Amino acid sequence: QVQLVESGGGLVQTGGSLRLSCAASGRTFSNCAMGWFRQAPGKEREFVAVISWNSGITYYADSVKGRFTISRDNAKNTVYLEMNSLKPDDTAVYYCAADRTISLSKVVRAPDYWGQGTQVTVSS
Repeated sequence: QVQLVESGGGLVQTGGSLRLSCAASGRTFSNCAMGWFRQAPGKEREFVAVISWNSGITYYADSVKGRFTISRDNAKNTVYLEMNSLKPDDTAVYYCAADRTISLSKVVRAPDYWGQGTQVTVSS
């Protein structure tokens, strides 16, 4: 059974930083694209970042570009999201996502697997 388990969320002040982790189990994702999404209260879930299987390609939503960094450690079957210069608008539940394929666009559109989410709250 495939599981994606996020951790690292919490409460932080404006301008602060957090590092989210997503540990995968049940299969290896070392040759698969992975990503992060978020859902704020009353809003639809939105794309945040995606990373290719070998970390060679990354894409970010415009709203987080320059502040967030996605990375992965295939030996640990884990993907990370480093979040800096956090703003109240970044408050959301953050979800890890993964696909069975290397397709970045597939992760953005309809990933095969989702984590359960971790809450990030940025206070003003």
